[in-house]
Amino acid sequence: MRFYLKKRRQPPAVIIVALIDILIVLLIFLMVTTSFTRMPAVRLSLPESTTAKKAGATESPPMIVTIDAKGNVLLGTESKPVTVAQLKAELVAAVARNPNLKVTISADTVAPMGRFVRVCDVVKETNIKERVVSILVKEAAKP
Repeated sequence: MRFYLKKRRQPPAVIIVALIDILIVLLIFLMVTTSFTRMPAVRLSLPESTTAKKAGATESPPMIVTIDAKGNVLLGTESKPVTVAQLKAELVAAVARNPNLKVTISADTVAPMGRFVRVCDVVKETNIKERVVSILVKEAAKP
């Protein structure tokens, strides 16, 4: 006599829809929490300052002029090498497009001082109202 009938078990199945939902949620989370910033490709050793203030987010990104350790002048986030005359022409054209243009000058600590002064003069000659010299902010030592 057989009172208990053995039921056939179905093989376990993986529910793909639930896995796709979880992957989409993870992807959205990673996209929202990741910050994308454009950093110049040139490595600089910036001078340090204990009294400088950290810059906040601005409405329009500034035009970046970089002077590397060898004295080469590089323009923009693409680090396009330019001469001082080309720099002036580029800045005049940029000011014509955007009168409220901001310029950030980043110079290496061992960059030639004469080149830095010449770049500052060119920026001043183009009537750019807001100029920033980029330095590395070091935390002040506590007494």
